[in-house]
Order: sequence, then C-alpha cells, then structure tokens
Amino acid sequence: MTQRKNRIQKEDGCQVHVVHLKRVERAWKESIPDKDLERLSLTYKVLGNNTRLKMVMALQSGEMCVCDLAAFTGLSDSAVSHQLRRLKDLDLVKQRRDGQILYYSLNDDHVAELLKIGLDHVRE
Repeated sequence: MTQRKNRIQKEDGCQVHVVHLKRVERAWKESIPDKDLERLSLTYKVLGNNTRLKMVMALQSGEMCVCDLAAFTGLSDSAVSHQLRRLKDLDLVKQRRDGQILYYSLNDDHVAELLKIGLDHVRE
C-alpha cells in the first residue's frame, strides 16, 4: 500500500484530493462558451495540417493564387483548392477575384499573430 501511495504522490504531486472552490469558480467565470471553444478547436485542427499550415505561412508574404500555392507546395491545383476551402470556411483566408484569377490572402492580422506566437513558442 505504501508503494502505491508513494507512486501516486510522485505521479501527480498531490498528497490529498482537495477542490479549491474559489479557483474553480474563477475558471468558470472566465470560461468561454462551448460554441466558441468548438470553433477555436476547429481552427487549431485545420492549422494542425502541415500542408495547410505551409500555405498559410506562405500567404504571410502576400496574396497568392491557386497556381502560385500549387507551385510552392508541390500539390495539384485541385488539392490546393480543397485545402483553401477548409481555410476559408474558418475565415483564416479570404479571396479576391481579378478577372479569371482568384487571389488568396490572410483574412486579418490575428492569423499572422497566431502563427508568430506559435512559431516563437516552438523556437524557444
């Protein structure tokens, strides 16, 4: 029994089970609605794909068309269009038409900030 107790203490650092109500209440007050949490989760999931992440990083340098992104990623135009649709559905990128060409760019500065913060974190 003592071995098991010592192992449990080493695993989680707690020696007793105590709920700190004020901390839990503060967390509840500061929590975000489930619908926002779901959208945030989807955003990270979409950005969790290397191809889409590479495309978003490329768009930081300025707008690009599907053909540009296909050349950059080595994918087909069709595959790039499919990935861009996922990014557009979550408002991570926007498009503008110039004649027959659709140009894509980051939707706003938040996307670039999100990427910068993530990159800063992994480079620490």
